[in-house]
Amino acid sequence: MAVAVSSTCPGLYCGRMMMNGSVERECGVCPRGERTNLQKVCERCTETPELYDWLYLGFMAMLPLVLHWFFIEWYSGKKSSSALLQHITAMLECGVSAVVTLLVTEPIGKIGIRSCRVQMLSDWYTMLYNPSPDYVTTMHCTQEAVYPLYTMVLIYYAFCLVLMMLLRPLLVKKIACGLGKSDRLKSVYAALYFFPVLTLLQAVGGGLLYYAFPYIILVLSLVTLAVYMSASEIQSLKNLIAKKKRLVVLFSHWMIHAYGIISISRLDKLDQDLPLLALVPGPALFYLITAKFTEPSRILSEGANGH
Repeated sequence: MAVAVSSTCPGLYCGRMMMNGSVERECGVCPRGERTNLQKVCERCTETPELYDWLYLGFMAMLPLVLHWFFIEWYSGKKSSSALLQHITAMLECGVSAVVTLLVTEPIGKIGIRSCRVQMLSDWYTMLYNPSPDYVTTMHCTQEAVYPLYTMVLIYYAFCLVLMMLLRPLLVKKIACGLGKSDRLKSVYAALYFFPVLTLLQAVGGGLLYYAFPYIILVLSLVTLAVYMSASEIQSLKNLIAKKKRLVVLFSHWMIHAYGIISISRLDKLDQDLPLLALVPGPALFYLITAKFTEPSRILSEGANGH
């Protein structure tokens, strides 16, 4: 049993540790995997992540995979077979990295994690809330109050980078024979740039992304779908189904739309939230219906005729 303490610790995240069933009187930072409760005592994180937490982790896990696919497609040229194998390899790298990350996170060796519940935005930025009780000395109580959502993503990125460096160069060297020597590894070089960017994004903006990612998913998926259909000159259903690749891109965007809708609704009320998934094909249908009215050549010709 914990003994009563005369005064609470200052700040939001400073607490007292439990030692042999009793509470220490000295305030300080809680060990990793623990956070303070209402009595300012460090408690072990034993909760399971909510659906929204898993969706956030899924979003952060998808970012390197989507970027891998984009740069592979960008630099592969017309070597469709080469691009396909690289796409599969990238998915394998990210999939294995995700599984290994889960296995090395407590409880170690199990596909599952224990976590601290995210309560507010400041939980992601505890280094900004170190108190100064006497306005002179600062108590350093920086900790991972959202354990393990913050460090878990960084560990995942590290595994992704290591696996990519081990597998991709060998694969590209064998299958990308049609590309020039300078072009074969450009998708790998691109990853060496975007992984530090993703790491910095998680380190600085992890908390903001946690609350904003559902809306980011919807906006980016809508914009990229419109850009792709415009660049591919898709103006009718016939143009859309002419190539299998276009259908793959369309269905991929629909899955991302659905992911964003689920993230926003959190499926708290299934009878109200599930019907929202019927909106998923809406943007593509709207584009196909209105594309013929926004064709630049048609607008220019009508303007010329008007004059």
